[in-house]
Amino acid sequence: MTQISEIDATLRQAADARQVPGVVAMAATSRDIIYQGAFGKRDLGKPEAMTLDSVFWIASMTKAVTASAAMQLTEQGKLSLDAPISTVLPELASLQVFEGFDANGQPQLRAPKRPITLKHLLTHTAGYCYHIWNAEMGRYMEHAGIPGITTCENKALTMPLSFDPGERWEYGINIDWVGKAVEAVSGKRLDAYLQDHIFAPLGMSSTSFKLSADQRTRLVGMHQRDADGALTPVDFEMAQEPEFHMGGGGLYSTAPDYIRFVRMLLNGGTLDGVRVLEAETVRLMGENHIGDLNVTPMKSAIPEASNDVELFPEQDKKWGLSFLINTRPTAEGRSAGSLAWAGLANTYFWVDRTRDVGGLILTQLLPFGDAKVLQLFATLERGVYDSLGGSKAAA
Repeated sequence: MTQISEIDATLRQAADARQVPGVVAMAATSRDIIYQGAFGKRDLGKPEAMTLDSVFWIASMTKAVTASAAMQLTEQGKLSLDAPISTVLPELASLQVFEGFDANGQPQLRAPKRPITLKHLLTHTAGYCYHIWNAEMGRYMEHAGIPGITTCENKALTMPLSFDPGERWEYGINIDWVGKAVEAVSGKRLDAYLQDHIFAPLGMSSTSFKLSADQRTRLVGMHQRDADGALTPVDFEMAQEPEFHMGGGGLYSTAPDYIRFVRMLLNGGTLDGVRVLEAETVRLMGENHIGDLNVTPMKSAIPEASNDVELFPEQDKKWGLSFLINTRPTAEGRSAGSLAWAGLANTYFWVDRTRDVGGLILTQLLPFGDAKVLQLFATLERGVYDSLGGSKAAA
């Protein structure tokens, strides 16, 4: 179709012009792959071309996978959305809320007004934050000697809350604790649980926390965009022998693998005859679970890691278990009530169950919220919706 060839042309042009180092994009309905393309280089410092099966650090696209694992265990009655999560993770019974520093530079801490639940964690309303978008917490972590979350050291999980549970939305380390809860009630390490209950059933053979020798041959290098827009390859790799598996951002995957996860959601929890979630669970995960609260802009405190980010600034956004939800149709064609999220190195996906379509775009590029990649993602969406025809965005 013309629309699909336009996607190819735009992605190829961006890669050829080194506006992005390399990119893979895919889109699908519940039944079929309807678009796939790979352009540019895996690493600007090396000759290998990008391929569809290239391996990316998908960062926070891990969250929806870990949330799905938690929801499997909720279906079994092993986890509860509304019970205090400290019944499963006793270390969270003694959490404190950080209220800033006093005149002598000492942190002020107090007990939270209410306990954290699994629902708080899945919706980023528990009180946790990321220091990438919270400078005051970054200062606290430096004061207390707490490492960044991507170290995958258990000490990284010891940061206090930045607000009382349930009182606002702020993006944070919540899903790493969800991963700990999955481990606590399943009796398995998170990598083993996901392999047994999500990756193997869905045929996601190139998705894991630890890179195999085969994955390394297809691994995409990380790049940094400087203030002038130029791209430089940089060394980056998630801890391969971590103290904990980072349920909020530790996975490596490929576009063909992750599109299978997207198609499972489009199919109401099944793919190729294998059920991994009940249809009612998938429906529940896609509902607004933050009530009158809204997803707020993410203001960067570490510019080399992230730009300021606000997706669809023209409309209120809600949060499901665990997805961004747009409340109105988008200019690209996405239906109101669709699900989406992203990963720090500029990886993005969406799931539109109303129109039975979803897709993703993968790069390895910092800082997050890259304007060029977001333009390419919009081009992908527009082309996909145009190719489907009919009403552009059903409410």
